[in-house]
Amino acid sequence: MKKTLTALSLALVLGLPACAEEKDAERVENAGKVLKEILDAPDSIPQDVLDKTKCVVILPSVLKFAIGIGGSYGRGVMTCRGGETFHGPWGPPAMMALEGGSVGLQLGGNATDFVLLLMSDSSARGVLSSKVKLGADASAAAGPVGRAASAESDVTLRAEILSYSRSRGLFAGVSLEGSTLRPDNKANKELYGKEIEAKDIIFKEAVPAPDSAKQLLATLKKASPTNKGK
Repeated sequence: MKKTLTALSLALVLGLPACAEEKDAERVENAGKVLKEILDAPDSIPQDVLDKTKCVVILPSVLKFAIGIGGSYGRGVMTCRGGETFHGPWGPPAMMALEGGSVGLQLGGNATDFVLLLMSDSSARGVLSSKVKLGADASAAAGPVGRAASAESDVTLRAEILSYSRSRGLFAGVSLEGSTLRPDNKANKELYGKEIEAKDIIFKEAVPAPDSAKQLLATLKKASPTNKGK
């Protein structure tokens, strides 16, 4: 009996990394699906806003009970245009976490998808180095919606991070001020199978993009292949 229990316990422990890797790969796949659905919708992120974006963060299916007291959080992925100036092709994703702040108040009782656009070099570098508090460490605003909306509005020009939400099919700009965004390096290890920091994934492309990121990267390459910002 003891031998059976020991063998079962060992099998469960050995299976944990594989389960974690599969879960994070599924999260990357879901992020790709969410972004494609959003960008294919008639009223979506304005094209000139997307074309000036340095990095995109997608957090799929965040639930209200996942955000709140005790350090719970929503998880997703971040992908950036390559190179030190963010003018290269979209690169491998890094896992990210969104914590606390007003997120719980925004969610209601429904699963909500969040998309954050990092519009400045400093916001992208800040997020990749440590956690960034939206509205304090980096200026943040609800993003404009609609293909014809302009990136030249005062709010859009001032904000370093633009945020959006989708719940029950409704897509809109949403304020996430007070929330923090940070690298999830534990999930990066699970996804890529080794210790690796988010900044090395993004800036050094130290690992190839996983198969789970194919739709995500293909969607961004088609929707905005070139950085038209500064």
